[in-house]
Amino acid sequence: MGTVILQSVVSVDGFIADEKGEVGPLHEWYFSGDVPIVVGKGDEFDHSGSGSPFKVSRASADYVRSTWESIGTIVMGRNLFDQVNGWEGRPPAGDHVVVVSHRPKPEGWHPEASYHFVDDVTAAIGKAQELAGDRIVAVNAGDAGSQIFAAGLVDEVAMDVVPVVFGAGRRFFGAIAEEHLLEDPHLVIQGDRVLHLRFNVRR
Repeated sequence: MGTVILQSVVSVDGFIADEKGEVGPLHEWYFSGDVPIVVGKGDEFDHSGSGSPFKVSRASADYVRSTWESIGTIVMGRNLFDQVNGWEGRPPAGDHVVVVSHRPKPEGWHPEASYHFVDDVTAAIGKAQELAGDRIVAVNAGDAGSQIFAAGLVDEVAMDVVPVVFGAGRRFFGAIAEEHLLEDPHLVIQGDRVLHLRFNVRR
């Protein structure tokens, strides 16, 4: 089974979006460099909705590209799915998406896309790992991600820390109240306006 990684871009005070779900300046580093994130046959990633491909610093480019190429399945909550309309059936990375939701897929919504709606976090990770095989299962941080983390189903935490303070909003670790320990970071990469960190979860 592939590694399960809880991940997101996050402010230095631990928020992945403001109280309205807007990311504000958190994603500016995706467009502030001069190196396009190129994968596969030379395609440039462009899931920003702006018509501009992601261009990051050299320090970030290799890390982001290799990470996205290694993802097999993305796991997301229903709020994020509704907010981005499931990226119109074209996830930013991976071939499959599992949505943690008590509501089914919207009727007639992109039937060609490999999107699966599961109402239990353990079953959602099981389905995601089945689809991903040996590739990474990337869990979007937030409320659904925090439930998966609290259930002990996450192997690593990956944070792209941006020098922004929100003060309030949607937390990376959602509503988690109990203590959880991580190992020392095994990856630290300083990009322009972002710090990439990866931690193993202490068992």
